[in-house]
Amino acid sequence: MATQLKHKPECSEAEWKARQDLAACYRIFDHMGWCESIYNHITLRVPGEEAFLINPFGLLWSEVTASNLVKIDSEGNKLDGSPHWVNLAGFTQHSVFHKELPWAHAIVHTHTPDTMAVCSCEDGLVPTNFYSCFFEGAIGYHDFEGITVRAEEGERLLRNLGNHRILMLRNHGPVVMGESLPEMFLKYYMLQRACEIQVKTASLGKPIRVPPEVIEVHQQDRDKMLTAGFGVLDFEAWKRKIDQIDSSWRE
Repeated sequence: MATQLKHKPECSEAEWKARQDLAACYRIFDHMGWCESIYNHITLRVPGEEAFLINPFGLLWSEVTASNLVKIDSEGNKLDGSPHWVNLAGFTQHSVFHKELPWAHAIVHTHTPDTMAVCSCEDGLVPTNFYSCFFEGAIGYHDFEGITVRAEEGERLLRNLGNHRILMLRNHGPVVMGESLPEMFLKYYMLQRACEIQVKTASLGKPIRVPPEVIEVHQQDRDKMLTAGFGVLDFEAWKRKIDQIDSSWRE
């Protein structure tokens, strides 16, 4: 079906590469079960432009290709003549972060059951497993205000994010940001794992909380991995995986 919805845009080589990587990311998320029907978004800034790529509203993430991604400005207006719709309501929170945070080139918001469950717990993500310890002290929390469609909520979103790169929308779901698509992808992968394990642990009894001094050492070792290439090997490996399943995302 995806190949029937192609609209090959005229664009630079850098934009085409960004389109292919973003389409691959959508397919990876779909393969992992991290999608929500036709809803939620992964957005990516077009290199060298104040423009962004977003999924066409109405398509499943398994249908997203490099060609049918929609290029929009910070207000959600289409820039590439795409025949597809854009879910402007869903882009509201993304647009705030893209506009106000120069480093936030790649952003994802999901509604996976485990991340939403953790967002709906009073304590949020707690340092009780290998993955969650990476995020201790590195997550902002934003109280639920309903569907995130009102522009005035943007100031509060930014304030509650602080200097972090992950914002847990309470009673809702996570927003994960990165300077690059691979960075965002790996951070999301680790967050998803942390939430899955926390939910499973809670069903077994009282979790073992990791002491602060151990978390400090754990995060020192984490920081040694935070290089310019953070997430690149992981992202490329998953691109190869989905290529084996269906390579139409490249079109």
